Amino acid sequence: MSDLFDLIELTQGKQHIVVLAEAADERMIHAARFLAEQEIASPILTGDEEKIRSIANSVNVSLDGIGIVDPASDTRNMDRFITLCTEGRRPLKPAVAQRLMQKPLMYSAMMVRSGDAHAMIAGSSVTTSSVIQAGLMIIGTAENVRTASSYFLMTLPGTDSAESRDLIFADCAVNINPTAEQLTDIACSTALNAKLLLNDDPRIAFLSFSSKGSAQHEMVSKVALAVDLTKERIPDMPVDGEFQFDAAFDKRTASLKLEDPGPVAGRANVFIFPDLNAGNIGYKLTQYLAGARAIGPILQGFARPISDLSRGATVDDIVKATVVLLATIK
Repeated sequence: MSDLFDLIELTQGKQHIVVLAEAADERMIHAARFLAEQEIASPILTGDEEKIRSIANSVNVSLDGIGIVDPASDTRNMDRFITLCTEGRRPLKPAVAQRLMQKPLMYSAMMVRSGDAHAMIAGSSVTTSSVIQAGLMIIGTAENVRTASSYFLMTLPGTDSAESRDLIFADCAVNINPTAEQLTDIACSTALNAKLLLNDDPRIAFLSFSSKGSAQHEMVSKVALAVDLTKERIPDMPVDGEFQFDAAFDKRTASLKLEDPGPVAGRANVFIFPDLNAGNIGYKLTQYLAGARAIGPILQGFARPISDLSRGATVDDIVKATVVLLATIK
């Protein structure tokens, strides 16, 4: 991803339909307008139609070419959606399904599950946990994946001596203290997205405060086990660790700290953090101190594409998250 415009070009003309939940938010309405005008996607806003139109009018945004669906008054899809809720791996009782489908967030997730939309963007006014709950209840996780997670697409700015560099950080927003098995799910999901988003081949490094056994602790052992499990799951992908960040990122440091750096150390572009403390702090340090552009968190591990937003997200953030999510649709 040499530039966001490269991803926009990938999405233009593919006629993806993206549903924007929480549409009674002027940021979502502005984002929908941009997506439609740039032909990035065909946006659908879900929520109270009268309220959406009132807000759009107040901020002088045209809704031409933008779909609006009000779950509270929907008669065309409701029976079909309720039936779908009662089927699948996590069947719901009809009464529960009917109640859930009245909620724009749940309804939007069902639009994705049913194929009426290709992706869902949410989180501008609800918590990450609410978005994940909708994803798990309505869409479910991808095959062979038990753990929903997230990643950030990070772009380090170029300098006089180095070009800009694209990296992926995971998981920085969802799993607080993942087990080795959960770290494996996170790494495998991230690897799939990295193949689609990065110009270079993904090289996946598991991070720790130890580099290949330089320290002994149960936290290190957990990461080392995750490395072994991930190599079994995706044997054709370069995966290694555990590494301290400098050994994973910098070739010179890797050559000094490791007898045999291998194909990942010093060259990693995908970084798997051991827990949410490290991941959340790590991406924000990179963003604010290194001036990196951070797009995300983008949710992953679900059977269909959905993504979360920070409640402080700008219109630009919403558009970027949408573009990245759509770029991962094969």
